[in-house]
Amino acid sequence: MKRILFLFATIILMVCVLSAGCTSPTEARIKPFDTPAPTTLPTTSSSSTSTVVSTPQSVETLPYEQNVGINVAKQRPDASIHLTFYGGNGEDYVQNIMMRVTHPDGTIEEKYLNDGIRKPRPYDELVMDGTHGVDHVAVFLTSLGKTYKIFDKPVAYP
Repeated sequence: MKRILFLFATIILMVCVLSAGCTSPTEARIKPFDTPAPTTLPTTSSSSTSTVVSTPQSVETLPYEQNVGINVAKQRPDASIHLTFYGGNGEDYVQNIMMRVTHPDGTIEEKYLNDGIRKPRPYDELVMDGTHGVDHVAVFLTSLGKTYKIFDKPVAYP
């Protein structure tokens, strides 16, 4: 009687394991999300001496179902710039968030919120070095394969 009960419990347990999907291949790998590389526009040269000023993209509004919240602030005493991702309706669609900081001396730094393995999660934070002057910050969000500029403002030292 005990043998039949043990055999029956073992069969039930194996059916549960098979139906739960625990027999999937182990070689599944998580790939980082591809972000499109920024392209440079060809510049035409003219005989007059002039400086080429790039026109910044306008800030785009995300569609309602992809809307998320972020906060960009400069902190004391080290003037570091903090980007906090709060999530929202579209947090499941967010593939990548990139912050570009242009310092007063003209140097540009870019940093991504994801680590190449996983998508950004609510309350993830990205910290970059800032200056004690006014740094220009632009934030780009990739959602469903399209990149949006969601923040583009100068951020002053508090």
